[in-house]
Amino acid sequence: MSNKIFEKVTIIDAGSEGKAVARVNDLVIFVPFVVPGDIADIEIVKKKRAYIEGKAVHFHAYSEKRSEPFCSHFGTCGGCRWQNMKYEDQLFYKHKQVVDSFTRIAKIEKPDVLPILASEKTTFYRNKLEYTFSNRRWLSSDDIRSEPSQKEMNALGFHIPLLFDKILDIDHCYLQQDPSDAIRLEAKKYAIEHHLSFYDARNWQGFLRNLIIRTSNSGDLMVIFIFREDEPEVIQPLLHHFKTIFPEITSLYYVINPKKNDVISDLPNHLFAGEPFITEKMMAFNSSKELRFRIGPVSFFQTNSGQASSLNRIAAEFAGFKGHETVYDLYTGTGTIANYISGAAKKVIGIESVGSAVLDAKENSRLNGIRNTYFFNGEAEKILTPEFVEYKGKPDVIITDPPRSGMHGKVITAIAACAPEKIVYISCNPATQARDIGLLNEQYNLEKCQPVDMFPHTQHVENIALLLKRST
Repeated sequence: MSNKIFEKVTIIDAGSEGKAVARVNDLVIFVPFVVPGDIADIEIVKKKRAYIEGKAVHFHAYSEKRSEPFCSHFGTCGGCRWQNMKYEDQLFYKHKQVVDSFTRIAKIEKPDVLPILASEKTTFYRNKLEYTFSNRRWLSSDDIRSEPSQKEMNALGFHIPLLFDKILDIDHCYLQQDPSDAIRLEAKKYAIEHHLSFYDARNWQGFLRNLIIRTSNSGDLMVIFIFREDEPEVIQPLLHHFKTIFPEITSLYYVINPKKNDVISDLPNHLFAGEPFITEKMMAFNSSKELRFRIGPVSFFQTNSGQASSLNRIAAEFAGFKGHETVYDLYTGTGTIANYISGAAKKVIGIESVGSAVLDAKENSRLNGIRNTYFFNGEAEKILTPEFVEYKGKPDVIITDPPRSGMHGKVITAIAACAPEKIVYISCNPATQARDIGLLNEQYNLEKCQPVDMFPHTQHVENIALLLKRST
């Protein structure tokens, strides 16, 4: 029995999860790979309590907001879902996403959301990509119709959305600059020619697991191979091959991961050739001093280096430093923001739950001759005690940049207890940011927001919010 089809439905909005929105009577329908303004027949593919999901099966009219997708993988790959929308319209809907989050979730009427800051680069803007080896390549309709003997099932690419064991084999990606594509293609070629097994995610078998490529604005290049087993007689020739073929590689690593998950931050990282790190450069806030940040295999750094500088600058400008401030930088990561603002404040205290990141943060301070930063390893909700605040000093400004899930409720309580004059909240998820700010609403006023486009052609948007303590 065929699924129900709604005819001549107008797409009315762009959703926060990358799917567009349509409405038929009281039904909300989420549809991928369409653009607001399109008129299409929508086939229902999944029903939920509050909404349904569909797909466009026939177009009656195309939106004026449409743009021709530039990537051959568009429509299958889970990334860059907004390629078919003009960039200026992408920015409009990202800005709208921030406004909607604060009005609907935080219940703040007419939030002051400044015009979104566009990305100078809309392609080749990422400094890190992670590819997956798999023996279960995603098959297109043409692949399925071909003879079984002609089907090459090995793949090196990205996960198909919601399918843990299916990988889309990538022939060209517009996210990372050269030689990223060449390295990935050579890795697959070498593996097939030498009969190396690709990972089987269902049975947790196979030698080749992942390939990570990191670049930096200083021109450095890091390549990390992740293998399931430690087989030196196979690993050494492979790595030597890449060292020879790609002499521009600054840092060549490998990791042995026998676990069922792909996390490598808890595993030894083996340096095969080159330097143990690559370097990102950034000008310090309101200074002519150039800062250098060392990036190791598992170090965190904003994946859009160009926009990262703008993001940090705006956050510092929102804080309005006078030079006497004690600043708490929560979720400090490798201390990028803490070190960036160190010259504008009296002292900066960074708090981070990942131990290796804290070590990186301290090393970055040492590397740049910074002496007024102090980093502590632990969960913010456990570290921010009254005793800690009394010992380290009451913060005048708190900068917080939590993960997509937002801040733990106890962190919000601790921030309110610290009662800083200003809070600068950086978030990659306006929905959880609005939720958290709503919980601080009695004590703090949302002064303004600045959306920043860190990820062109996707639905994701970064947002910086300034909160000012209400007068009693």
